[in-house]
Amino acid sequence: MAFVLPPLPYAHDALEPVIDKETMSFHYDKHHQTYVDNLNKAVAAAGVEGQSFDELFAKMSTLPVAVRNNAGGVWNHTFFWDGLAPVGTGGAPSAELAAAIDADLGGMDAFKEAFNAAGLGRFGSGWAWLIVQDGKLKIISTPNQDNSLMDFAEEKGAPLLVADVWEHAYYLKYQNRRAEFLAAFWSIVNWNTVNALFAAAKG
Repeated sequence: MAFVLPPLPYAHDALEPVIDKETMSFHYDKHHQTYVDNLNKAVAAAGVEGQSFDELFAKMSTLPVAVRNNAGGVWNHTFFWDGLAPVGTGGAPSAELAAAIDADLGGMDAFKEAFNAAGLGRFGSGWAWLIVQDGKLKIISTPNQDNSLMDFAEEKGAPLLVADVWEHAYYLKYQNRRAEFLAAFWSIVNWNTVNALFAAAKG
């Protein structure tokens, strides 16, 4: 079956004021949809229609760059949306996740600082991630539409949380102020989702 644009888990204006309705409309309705459309074309051209993201990621190094860019574009954006929630509704880190943040990343403040630094330090377009690698939390950054599930990834692991630092994710509201966007990002993190992903990764 062809890839389709997954529905947003909330309304286009639900993440206001952090992500404004206009940005969400462009980002989800235009950018994300374009990745879906182009992925379907790319997998058809490569003869890998009907394969799952897991199957594609496992052999991404052998596939055309159009598959890599668009499969990552679709999966990363879906993961990004699912990791967000309206202000005040995202819950908090579980006791287990909080303990891991303390042990592996030096506490919540240090974690946020390092995560934001990963996003700010990504030259050009890309993503800042929290992953589980070898049983421990780690912060990484990937360029373009790459992620830690792809077979060629320098840093492999199970994604828990991501921030999109492509300019189209924030430019209409924040212009060049990526740091301001990343600071605001924490108020819309869906910790309930992150907790569930962490439990699954550790289990």
